[in-house]
Amino acid sequence: MTRLTAKFWVQAYMARLEFSGIPAYVISHGDDTAGAVLIKLATLDGQAQAFQRSFDLMSGARKWVVLSEGAEADVDAALRRQQEFDPDIWVIEVEDRQGRHLLDEPGLSD
Repeated sequence: MTRLTAKFWVQAYMARLEFSGIPAYVISHGDDTAGAVLIKLATLDGQAQAFQRSFDLMSGARKWVVLSEGAEADVDAALRRQQEFDPDIWVIEVEDRQGRHLLDEPGLSD
């Protein structure tokens, strides 16, 4: 199965967010081809969540799971630890008071 490059996926994700009127920023530009992508959702009230891609070992499906959640400073610290472990990681920050991130939509969820 052919997979999209990380850069292509990020560009498509950013376009979907923009189309939905949800501000987002590339905080860390990872490896264009195979860098992992982490999504930070800041709800602009001091709270945040960070999401990472994971595999369901039973089905083999890819899904987004919560890496960290809580105070935004704590989520930022968790993201920094991930970047120290893997400098090729992309970090995308989504800012939405309603908590929208679109990761559960077709094409982004799988």
